[in-house]
Amino acid sequence: MTRFNLVLIVHAHQPVGNFDSVMEHSYEKSYLPFVQVLLRHPFLRVGLHYSGGLLEWIERAHPDYFESLRVLVKRGQVELLGGGYYEPILVVIPKKDAREQTDKLSGYLARHFGKRPRGAWLAERVWEPQLPSVLAAAGVEYTLVDDNHFLNAGFDPASLYGTFVAEDQGSPVILFPGLKALRYLIPYKSPEEVVAFFREAARTRPGGIATMGDDMEKFGVWPGTFEHVYTNGWLERFIAELEANQNWLATVTPSEAIASQEPLGRADLPACSYAEMMEWALPTPARLRFQAVEKEFASREDVKEFLRGGVWRGFLTKYSESNLMQKKATLVSRKLRDVESKLRAEGAPLEGLRRAKTDLLCGQANDAYWHGVFGGLYAPHLRTTVWRSLIRAEAFADAAAHKREKFAELRRFDLDADGHEELYLTTERAAILISPNDGGTVKAMDFRPNSVAVINSMMRRPEPYHQKLGQATGQTGFASIHDQVRSKEPGLEKRLKYDRWPRNSFRVLMFPAEGSAPDYENLKLNENAEIAGGAYRVKEAGASKVWLTAETADSEWKVGKSFSFAGRGDGFRVTCDVSVEHEGQAPAKAMVGIEMVVNLLAPDATDRYIEVGGKRQSLRWAGAAPASELKLVDEWQNIRVTLQAENARDYWVAPIETISESEEGFERVYQGSQVMAVWPAEFQSEKGWKARLICILEPAR
Repeated sequence: MTRFNLVLIVHAHQPVGNFDSVMEHSYEKSYLPFVQVLLRHPFLRVGLHYSGGLLEWIERAHPDYFESLRVLVKRGQVELLGGGYYEPILVVIPKKDAREQTDKLSGYLARHFGKRPRGAWLAERVWEPQLPSVLAAAGVEYTLVDDNHFLNAGFDPASLYGTFVAEDQGSPVILFPGLKALRYLIPYKSPEEVVAFFREAARTRPGGIATMGDDMEKFGVWPGTFEHVYTNGWLERFIAELEANQNWLATVTPSEAIASQEPLGRADLPACSYAEMMEWALPTPARLRFQAVEKEFASREDVKEFLRGGVWRGFLTKYSESNLMQKKATLVSRKLRDVESKLRAEGAPLEGLRRAKTDLLCGQANDAYWHGVFGGLYAPHLRTTVWRSLIRAEAFADAAAHKREKFAELRRFDLDADGHEELYLTTERAAILISPNDGGTVKAMDFRPNSVAVINSMMRRPEPYHQKLGQATGQTGFASIHDQVRSKEPGLEKRLKYDRWPRNSFRVLMFPAEGSAPDYENLKLNENAEIAGGAYRVKEAGASKVWLTAETADSEWKVGKSFSFAGRGDGFRVTCDVSVEHEGQAPAKAMVGIEMVVNLLAPDATDRYIEVGGKRQSLRWAGAAPASELKLVDEWQNIRVTLQAENARDYWVAPIETISESEEGFERVYQGSQVMAVWPAEFQSEKGWKARLICILEPAR
């Protein structure tokens, strides 16, 4: 009797920069018990993938785990898959970096487990048609995508019980279609129901292959799964059920499946990922419309297979913060390639270059670049790891290119590819990105001595799941992570706020004189939009000074903004001078503020605080304080940001908190503090008004 084949590919990953306590919890609840079950049941054959950063952590924290993996590999029970070392989205990084990411993980697996992998796990199953040539060049023979990819190419769902060949420019790679039905059956339905699915598939496709690729974390880490999978014995019962049916049902590794039968044919697939990811990538208004259409046709399977969301790159449009990181990574990659050529030509030592390239690859880790059911982009510690890595790599590249202890260079180009020119200042101590088109603000500010991204905040914007906040509970029922509606604390719907502007620094807010600190916290200042976020013209641009101007459409207001830059001891100083002229006939009164955004990450940690008027305040503090000197201190990252506002009346301070979705439910996340120096201003046509805000970056200790 021809046996039906089951290919299970299980993927273990933790974001680079995740908390050690989270890593340990995942190890105890999922990675260790899963492998222990495999050791007890040689019958079950699987493909396993671990990302490089996770493998490094396991090697350091639990070296015995590697011995267990070696036993499983030696048995032929487990086939290890490669992929990008730090789990990058391969389609949005340079091809040379994709090759280095893949080679790095393949080499690691060969050193520790005796064999280079034949297959590769594709991060988030993000596919674009050019990938086969990228993968094949790195020695990858096969990978896994979703059935969703095939459905979007017009394949019949019943035809996906086997493998296919994808090809680009003469380079082929074998594809396993991972079945969504299995992702939702395992481990949420009874083992008998899962085997019934295989029995029906075997009846219609004798000798076929059914493939499931999914996260190891769903076996123990996701809410309710540890008790279900291990304590209540789901996984043991599932294996027993498979074993009881082995006369017609076989579990095989991916390579065994490839050897057992030829591919079913060719597959030319569109840019795609799994269905949930494609929905998440849609802009919020489009996503809400998409959900309505899905609901309307929920009972029409013949229609549902033609419904698709966006593509992964949509996150770069949806979230400017993600786009900026990705374009920074691309810029740093280009700088390192240029420097590498020079260093090799000169016969210079390459150790620093190797460290910088590792930092670059680490900065391409996908988790902080997108947002779905997990925190991802909304998790400041993940963004910080990306920024820190890229800052280190770029600082090395710039120092190697300039070959001198001190340097300063200002370039004018569209760094983030949004159609508008930015001004990019780089020195040995700082990197400053100015956006003339967005209120002449500073988008990014890196303090290079300690590799700190000073701004690194998130704009509070509507998310589709915000509509569910009132339905959320604190219960811990068992269901697919995509179907749960839970909250870490009550009343989060009352905390929703949506920003008018991206969270940049040195934004000028001019607003009515009755505006107050609570209005500022609650985003109700009614500031002049053209001054705050309008396009400024570049009048002067140099490495020591930048001068920008703007005026309102009715020519009533004219604004000048200049930045000057200088080293200061072992720190760096940015001075922002603002001038405002009123062209109206009668005098006008208003309040003017210059806003800074600073994110020191851990709002409840005792080594992060705001110091004003001789008192320390928590980073969650909101209120007003007399303007003198205000300091934001992060002793852990070793940075102090000092603000000096000449002749200002007050500082207004408020935390920036997003309400985002995570695997544990809806949560409130600190994304930095907004700090505004405030001046009362009276404008007369014959006399302009001026203000100055100084920002000093320096080590905290």
